Amino acid sequence: MFSASILLQILACVVYSNWWPMLSALMYVLVPMPCLFFGGGSTHFLISRDGGGWINAAKFLTGASSVGSIAIPIILRHAGMIETGAMFIEFTSFFIFIGTVLCFHRASLDDDW
Repeated sequence: MFSASILLQILACVVYSNWWPMLSALMYVLVPMPCLFFGGGSTHFLISRDGGGWINAAKFLTGASSVGSIAIPIILRHAGMIETGAMFIEFTSFFIFIGTVLCFHRASLDDDW
């Protein structure tokens, strides 16, 4: 699923001959970084209520980078830098990416794996 998301990112750029939509692919790299640095590579801390300052910072950074993934195509469209079709392809790519992250989270919660 992740490769389909990246394929849609590249497709949004190639179809409209504009590489500005790849800016939101940068957020795909930034979204898992708080989990890796502050959560020990696990997503369990995202659904727990306990934690300290670093855990709360990781939750905030994860949320901010997720919102940035939606906001970047909207801002680029508003500035006239990308076409509407490229923006919708970016949204589709983002929702496939979120589906991938949710599948990974669900699989990591199961101890049977």
